[in-house]
Amino acid sequence: MSDKIPEGNRSARERLAQQREREKGREKRRRTLIVASAVVGVLGLAAVVGLIAANAGKGDGGDSASGPAVAPSGAIGEAALTLPVGAADAPSTLTIWEDFRCPVCAQFETAFRDTITELAEDGQIRVEYHLATIIDGNLGGTGSLRAANAAACAQDVGKFAPYHDVLFSNQPPEPDDAFAENSRLIELAGKVEGLDTPGFRSCVEDGDHDSWVKKSDTAFREGGFQGTPTVLLNGESVFPSKGEEQISAENLKKWVAEANKGKKPGTATPAEGSTAPSAPAEGSTAPSAPADGSGVPPAPAEGAATPVAPSSAAGS
Repeated sequence: MSDKIPEGNRSARERLAQQREREKGREKRRRTLIVASAVVGVLGLAAVVGLIAANAGKGDGGDSASGPAVAPSGAIGEAALTLPVGAADAPSTLTIWEDFRCPVCAQFETAFRDTITELAEDGQIRVEYHLATIIDGNLGGTGSLRAANAAACAQDVGKFAPYHDVLFSNQPPEPDDAFAENSRLIELAGKVEGLDTPGFRSCVEDGDHDSWVKKSDTAFREGGFQGTPTVLLNGESVFPSKGEEQISAENLKKWVAEANKGKKPGTATPAEGSTAPSAPAEGSTAPSAPADGSGVPPAPAEGAATPVAPSSAAGS
């Protein structure tokens, strides 16, 4: 007998083998499709979960400032974002938005602190401070946030005004994020009598008011302001000028006098610690130069402080 497979049988076997290969291929593709579908389903579920988590975190400030905003004691106004200094019934209000890392804010404080103190002590104005953190956003770091939280902690014990002045009088150069160190903020608290206590230290180190500070910064960014400092007298911008008049100590007094004409000075006793800003601590450092690009208006009358333009706007 021949050991060769007849041609007809060979063809039948080959067709059977080919059919089996095709069936194997279909089964492989079916299993691949099942696995792929399962993977897509898992990824889709993960995406949904991630979206839910992201949306749940919106509006809470993120990172260490998550959770409810805890306003410092004595804060007033909408959402309790205002720190008042001076008589509550003063006829005029000076609103100031500042960032503790902003060099132009430090220059403003150095130039006008005495004038603002005099007007507040005489019951002519109440100062309403608001805190922003735009330098953190522009240059990176957390010094604006950390310093603002520490200032809010000082407000809790009626020491905002003097500690505010100490921070600006000891402000590091703008690129130096020294205020990011809680130890430095606590060290500076030693310049304010009665402030460096275990309660204050805990408030600073735990970031008790971080969410409140971020809420205040959001209000600044959504308020349409151009930069810090922003200074408003009864809602009208007066820094670096009011109309065509440049700000100076004498002009600020004149503008307040004009606004208060025929009105009695405030006499209401402010809350403890909400006094006019104090003089800078002895031996404090001078403020740093204005941020690059800051314009400098023409020099005011002799003896008056030279105004400077606000620091960089938020997000610039």
